[in-house]
Amino acid sequence: MSEKPPLLEVKNLTKRFLLGGIFKKRYLTAVEDISFRIPGDKPNITTLAGESGSGKTTIARLVLGLISPTYGEILYKGRNVQEMLKHHRLTYIKEVQAVFQDPYEVYNPFYTIDRFLKIPIKKFKLAKSENDARKLIEEVLEAVGLTSERVLGKYPYQLSGGEAQRVAIARALLLRPTLLVADEPVSMIDASLRAEILNVLLNLKKNYGMSILFITHDLSVAYYLSDNIIMLNLGRITEMGDVKRVINNPLHPYVQELIKSIPIPNPERRWNEKINFSELKEHIVVRRGCPFFERCSHPMEKCKEIMPELVEVEPNHWVACHAITKL
Repeated sequence: MSEKPPLLEVKNLTKRFLLGGIFKKRYLTAVEDISFRIPGDKPNITTLAGESGSGKTTIARLVLGLISPTYGEILYKGRNVQEMLKHHRLTYIKEVQAVFQDPYEVYNPFYTIDRFLKIPIKKFKLAKSENDARKLIEEVLEAVGLTSERVLGKYPYQLSGGEAQRVAIARALLLRPTLLVADEPVSMIDASLRAEILNVLLNLKKNYGMSILFITHDLSVAYYLSDNIIMLNLGRITEMGDVKRVINNPLHPYVQELIKSIPIPNPERRWNEKINFSELKEHIVVRRGCPFFERCSHPMEKCKEIMPELVEVEPNHWVACHAITKL
């Protein structure tokens, strides 16, 4: 019996954006030589985490097919995504859905929520009658903790941010996707409501067998939600693996610094740690060595010239650091 291919496999993915230039072209390297997998044998939540500008959203856009890779490839169930988008676009769109950061951005303010939910039903012929469509809508609304009485017939501005985001998730659920790409879906939601959205996503995994590629800068959210985590710095993977191993025992200096910089909710203890955020100029040229070299507390000479490779230091825990892997 042949082994089931990964649900999603990213192989040596690089994306560079042309910045222009009169005499010499200049490029912004958003992500460089990224490789990871989301398994296909069981539902999984994999998080892409890192500070602003680390490449998280660029990877999400590449997976969704909104932009094309400069190098490398993305495979969905063993098939090249770019080829699927050319020849089987509707199949890919149906099976790989997205939820974005701003819950109101996906709505047309001139139409009610009903129309927002009915469009995919009509486009993908999910129901044979209006009655069937209504039942389908009520089912997905219930799955995200809403009722038809609360949201149907309303305009987007009449919903709270949390309700608007849950309706967006319900719309994606209508298509029963196997993969949901969730790009910072709780960052614009009130802190008191974030757990509700996260629990909705956990229920999608549990009750509908849905895998999720989750994007966040919040490590506490990643720890609560994820099975695996991928830590990004300047478009490169620094550390990845089982979320509890990575967060509880961070090995890369970048990940250690991020975790130290999380405020402690205790008025008796002052938070003195500061993190120096990356600047855009660090992306522009392709660096030969480790992208964290200039900010590392204990760099070695070869870190400046040689890019460290990802090495598995324990089961499902990978690190790209010369000091740890002793390359």
